[in-house]
Amino acid sequence: MATVDYFQRKLDDKRRLTIPTELRAEFASGVVVTRGFQKYLHLYPKSVWEEHVEPLLQGNILDEKTADLNVQFRMGKTEGSADVKQGRITLEQHLLDYAGIDRDVAAVRVGKYWRIMASAP
Repeated sequence: MATVDYFQRKLDDKRRLTIPTELRAEFASGVVVTRGFQKYLHLYPKSVWEEHVEPLLQGNILDEKTADLNVQFRMGKTEGSADVKQGRITLEQHLLDYAGIDRDVAAVRVGKYWRIMASAP
């Protein structure tokens, strides 16, 4: 079976993004959505967030780079789960505004997480 590394979707009227069927097991632990480094979002399986991101954000309490990363990733961070039946997650409006996403979305795998950005209609 081929690995899905990219997909495009349209958000529905309730700001929900449908995760492709082939990827739903990856997000069975839940989802974490944060601001990205630039004008895009990061979408993490919750297990990846807890195992790989959260420990790094704990870092040295006096380290300015760690503090900056905490601000970047925790400001507006949302956690949730995909609905079981259709595999949809809701993206909060403030995160969509940050990333300049209206309705058309492109998602690209970046290692263990996904970058979500506006795509051309």
